[in-house]
Amino acid sequence: MTAAATRLAVMMFLEYLIWGSWLPLLALYLGDVLGFTGAQVGWIFATQALACLAGLFFGGQIADRLLSTEKLLAVLHLIGGTAMFALAFQRDFWSFFAVMLVYQLAYMPTMSLTNAICFHHIRDAQREFGQVRLWGTIGWIAASWPFVFILAGKTGPDLHAALASIFTVAGLASIALAGFSLTLPHTPPARQSGSSSAPITAIKLLRDPAMAVLFVATLMDALVHQAYFQWTSPFLQHAGLAENWIMAAMSVGQVAEIVSMAILGRALARLGWRWTMTLGVLAHAARFLVFAIGDPLWLMVAVNLVHGMCYAFFFAAVYIFVDERCPRDARASAQGLFNLVILGVGPFAGSLLWGWLGDIFRLADGTVDFTRLFLAPAGLALAAAALLAIGFRPQSAEIVENTQ
Repeated sequence: MTAAATRLAVMMFLEYLIWGSWLPLLALYLGDVLGFTGAQVGWIFATQALACLAGLFFGGQIADRLLSTEKLLAVLHLIGGTAMFALAFQRDFWSFFAVMLVYQLAYMPTMSLTNAICFHHIRDAQREFGQVRLWGTIGWIAASWPFVFILAGKTGPDLHAALASIFTVAGLASIALAGFSLTLPHTPPARQSGSSSAPITAIKLLRDPAMAVLFVATLMDALVHQAYFQWTSPFLQHAGLAENWIMAAMSVGQVAEIVSMAILGRALARLGWRWTMTLGVLAHAARFLVFAIGDPLWLMVAVNLVHGMCYAFFFAAVYIFVDERCPRDARASAQGLFNLVILGVGPFAGSLLWGWLGDIFRLADGTVDFTRLFLAPAGLALAAAALLAIGFRPQSAEIVENTQ
């Protein structure tokens, strides 16, 4: 790995270590420590969707047209780190909501900005991006496993204090990445005079039929992906797994993601865009069909191995495809457009959809009929896979190098 690639790998490691430090345990903190209602927790998580929308129209425009990407990344992580430290001291809903919104407005654009920096500095995105991005997965795992021991055996005030440490860890990692960003390879804005705004240029990509089909399939798969994050923890608890092992069990998928990222380039070369992405969506369907069976516990944990294929073969492939099809001066905005679906609209709508279905399939004793619940995301994933297999037929000659 070259020196530049090593710096990109460290960037990805820290980027996802930050996210993995607080996201898996946030709902537990909001409910058990702060006593927020379900609706209040929902609105806290909805700040991510609001931030993705703002990131598309502001973060992408600044990076594509006004400011070098690595400097913008440093500023945003400095703001985000400060907000994370402040979150540990918020006790009422409105103050927590306001600070979390500030944090999300700073952090969510960095998801597409880190992708944009990688694509700018690697020669062969199909072959090299997965090998760099897998270090983000390693960062997420590095953030998750220590909490197996931090939370083990703790109750009451001790548990609350341990849960609050998620904000300290994320804040420290954010400040570290803010400083490290200034050492990243220079990524200047493209600045094409007389061209339309970068977000509008990115949205116009949807006039391409292949891009439009991919956009719809991405929305469908993002809905399915949210069902995993929303219901896997309660499901594993219901299946008999101890609470302090739930994050570790889910991280099995991230371990498999490392392997999937490493072979993504070979999969794209051998299978092509359509079948690689279709396989990624079908992996989602397979996981939820197994979840619907519900037993034995070891199988419910082991099936999380397909998570690597779910993410790498679809979502990571989407980022590479979008980068290759987009004009150079709108690439950060194009990444932001799909991030709006993957991290914004999909999770927001999915939270409402799967929460509603969870209430519908709730039994008289208060438990959820997970068999019927998980058949819904499995069916949606199968529909998305069919849409890709039938309707997604990109022409390789249309890669937009001649527009740059």
